[in-house]
Amino acid sequence: MDFEHSPKVKDLAARVTRFMDENVYPAEPVYAAEVEQNRRRGNPWIATKIMEVLKSKARAAGLWNLFLPESDLGAGLTNLEYAPLCEIMGRSWIAPEAFNCNAPDTGNMEVLVRYATDAQKKRWLEPLLRGEIRSAFAMTEPDVASSDATNIEASIVRDGDHYVINGRKWWTTGGPDPRCRILIFMGKSDAANPDRHRQQSMILVPVDTPGVRLVRVLTVFGYDDAPHGHAEFDFENVRVPVENLLLGEGRGFEIAQGRLGPGRIHHCMRLIGQAERSLEAMCRRATSRIAFGKPVADQTVTQERIANARILIDQARLLVLHAAWKMDVAGNKAAKKEIAMIKVAAPTMACQVIDWAMQVHGAAGVSDDFQLAFFYAQARTLRFADGPDEVHRNQIARLELAEYRPPRGATSS
Repeated sequence: MDFEHSPKVKDLAARVTRFMDENVYPAEPVYAAEVEQNRRRGNPWIATKIMEVLKSKARAAGLWNLFLPESDLGAGLTNLEYAPLCEIMGRSWIAPEAFNCNAPDTGNMEVLVRYATDAQKKRWLEPLLRGEIRSAFAMTEPDVASSDATNIEASIVRDGDHYVINGRKWWTTGGPDPRCRILIFMGKSDAANPDRHRQQSMILVPVDTPGVRLVRVLTVFGYDDAPHGHAEFDFENVRVPVENLLLGEGRGFEIAQGRLGPGRIHHCMRLIGQAERSLEAMCRRATSRIAFGKPVADQTVTQERIANARILIDQARLLVLHAAWKMDVAGNKAAKKEIAMIKVAAPTMACQVIDWAMQVHGAAGVSDDFQLAFFYAQARTLRFADGPDEVHRNQIARLELAEYRPPRGATSS
């Protein structure tokens, strides 16, 4: 394993960093003010003008669709090559969208690249790649433990040339966004199949299809994340053409596993950038504030936290790079243990580092005067998103124990 970045990646990292310094960071207060202005006018669910400016500049700079490994539609980067770029983007909550590398669209675009028909790609993938529309992934349900995807109860029933969809979904990130045009919906098309992993299918559902109803926008620690947000949807007798089905009936669980691997590691890459920015804020605050006659940075408890934060961030980064390398050389399925490991480690690390940064800021750390409270809300949410910690830990343990269990039929000594 060689984690030395290639000249190509170093050049891209420098260009992305420069773009962040010159365009993204200065745009953060503009973006926040625009959302707040729309909120005062009664509707925060309006796409911001500043984001469209950033997207236009990023495209012109050749910093667009940097993800998508094994595809000529992106920048031709491997997961390992994309990692440092995604980390840099993760330093700002608005940056990923500016580069068209934002969740859940990246995961949805990978699904369409891998599993969609040519017609499906032309209608939905191409405008997503151009950044003209946005998308959402409707899998989680309020009435079942959706950490086990085989539990989902929403139905997809064939009726002639259409499928009829019924069910309720929530935590559908991006659903309230006015630019969201398409949902990737997961439901049961064959509930009686004895193979629990062949009961589900995935299907493309345009948001404006009759019977699709946005029930409410969900908040995270009080944040509604407008104009993107997280929605609860009700689907009542929603009819979509059979050609909207992805890959085939009974292939939904398979698609989900293929989608969630890249999505999980992208979250972790971004979290490292978020933690780095939080550590920087902690160091600046600690050196500029005087308490009990000396800078807070001179307090040994602060020094211990700064040291531990650096250790935790670098540990998580190395785990992410190793998982990305494993995905590149062995495939996403072979890297499932490594992906599960970083999905536990990175959010836990980020929550701790951001918490320490908040503590150094005092009461200001939990206000909206700084970004730390919002960063913490995002990091804490990612201990649930794409599978909770407990599920990933169980998987890691099963994979580890499998190396020690005797073969079937063999007797243990």
